[in-house]
Amino acid sequence: MQVRFTKLEIINKGWVKKLNQTNRAPYFFIAPAVILFLLFTAYPIIASLYLSFQRYEGGSYSFVGLANYSRLMGDSIFWTALSNTFIIFIFQVPIMLILAMILASVLNSQLLKLKGFFRVSFFLPAVTSLVAYSLLFSVMLQDNGLFNELLSYIGIGPIPWLSDATWAKVSIIMAMTWRWTGYNMIIFLAALQNIPEEMYEAASIDGAGKIRQFFSITIPNLKPIILFAGILSTIGTLQLFDEPFNLTSGGPGNATMTLGLYIYENGFEYFDFSYGSAVAYVVVVLVAVLSFVQFKFTGDKS
Repeated sequence: MQVRFTKLEIINKGWVKKLNQTNRAPYFFIAPAVILFLLFTAYPIIASLYLSFQRYEGGSYSFVGLANYSRLMGDSIFWTALSNTFIIFIFQVPIMLILAMILASVLNSQLLKLKGFFRVSFFLPAVTSLVAYSLLFSVMLQDNGLFNELLSYIGIGPIPWLSDATWAKVSIIMAMTWRWTGYNMIIFLAALQNIPEEMYEAASIDGAGKIRQFFSITIPNLKPIILFAGILSTIGTLQLFDEPFNLTSGGPGNATMTLGLYIYENGFEYFDFSYGSAVAYVVVVLVAVLSFVQFKFTGDKS
């Protein structure tokens, strides 16, 4: 049987053959991804860094060196935002990771029934819209909302969740913990399923109880995953924006103003993009420092 090719097919086959012979094919395949990365990731990063050394005056930007960063040193709102962010970070991240590990250990148990239902239930908040769940919490945390209604049944008076400086931070911590615990639980659960069951059986034969097994087997084997989840949570908390924006708008009295919210206000309310970029790169430095510290103290020493 005679096979005939059209002129276009012959040209295409020759082009592909030539492309393979010159070893350029991989570069053509990855070119779209590289171009998109350069346009929408690399360029904005470099442009915002350059912008942080400029100031908009007289209808144009001019280079001012470190003036924006020097301005940060005397900006009381910046220091308040930094303090609030670290307070939320110090309390929320450990609570969330501990709860995630406990839930993952329980859901990994062979004795538990309906594990699929519980896994989906705990993970569901992570795929809920940020705005939707923030608005839901803002309704439940009102003075006459669901939380205070439930507390009234046990004799506890109404708590000013969103109008008191301390309780507003607690409200944000609660909302974040509700949303992200299930997400980290899935990460831990995947890691737990890779721990050999024989290790637990050997520990049981040696007389180790469940608590001893958790601290002697589970946690050491989860160490790289704890580091990974900790770094992701650190980055997310230092960029915290949605919860304070939707729940408290940074109030009361800047009590829940965070670095992410302060960047937004400078850029899109005051249109001071240069100063907002400077604050953003402070966040970048903090993320790098905290990630390094976590690697140093919890990473693999070998």
